[in-house]
Amino acid sequence: MAIHITGDDAADQLLTDSPFALLVGMMLDQQYPMEHAFAGPHKVNGRLGSFDPAEIASADPEEFAALCATTPAIHRFPGSMSARLQELARIVTDEYDGDAARIWTEAADGKDLAKRLQALPGFGAQKVKIFVALLAKQLGVVPAGWEKVAGDYALEGYRSVADVVDPESLQKVREYKKEKKAAAKAQA
Repeated sequence: MAIHITGDDAADQLLTDSPFALLVGMMLDQQYPMEHAFAGPHKVNGRLGSFDPAEIASADPEEFAALCATTPAIHRFPGSMSARLQELARIVTDEYDGDAARIWTEAADGKDLAKRLQALPGFGAQKVKIFVALLAKQLGVVPAGWEKVAGDYALEGYRSVADVVDPESLQKVREYKKEKKAAAKAQA
């Protein structure tokens, strides 16, 4: 199944073809518009000439940070995110032999998948839920108990990046997030 998050065919193709790129896009999806976060791997790929986890992990940290900060940057905080990206690449290289898909294909169940994801830099409980829902809804990766891990994100509707398949669904997710933010503000 093809991923359609960024609105850029080449960036979406990298997300479709590279489990590592999809993982990195999810990592970058914080305090930054989701379509830009998920386009980050494509920016790195174009500048580095590769999106191989081992190559990213072994890159000189200062040079890699400069590459990530080049306009348009991979994130609004390119310095901290470049370091986080290199750490994620090291984990994927060292623990999964460079194959990010092993994080989910070798998970025993949803609980094990959640544990594996939470061990990664930038993956807190909410991000884990969203990523598990994305794997299930967009890629058909459905480990036992995934619904319990994903919680509300497993439901039908337009709640997160897991539900984005085109520009219309992206707008619906934005509207949902805006409503949730307004409701939270009203309660404060």
